[in-house]
Amino acid sequence: MPRSVNAVASRRRRKKVLNMAKGYWGSRSKVFTIAKNTVEKGLQYAFRDRKVKKREFRGLWIQRINAAAREHGMSYSQFIGKVAVKNIGLNRKVLADLAMNHPDAFKAIVDAVK
Repeated sequence: MPRSVNAVASRRRRKKVLNMAKGYWGSRSKVFTIAKNTVEKGLQYAFRDRKVKKREFRGLWIQRINAAAREHGMSYSQFIGKVAVKNIGLNRKVLADLAMNHPDAFKAIVDAVK
């Protein structure tokens, strides 16, 4: 019985990994075993950092809201507390955008909660 190797599928599998490793330095983009390890590690980082990205953006929005609120004589925690009490349904992303790009609208919100 002849030897069966399934060369088409294994070549496709290796090529897929090497294509994902394009742009890596040296043997990380050339040698399959090293490229495979590097790509797997990169995918781990990508999975982890999709979660971290959300955390970092929330922190950025909080900093922007805090800076804008302090210009109007309030701290971040006072402002968010009063926004919650007044049932203003704007999340931190929208509030941060208003604070950065539409300061008049943000001032109106601050005046509404004072």
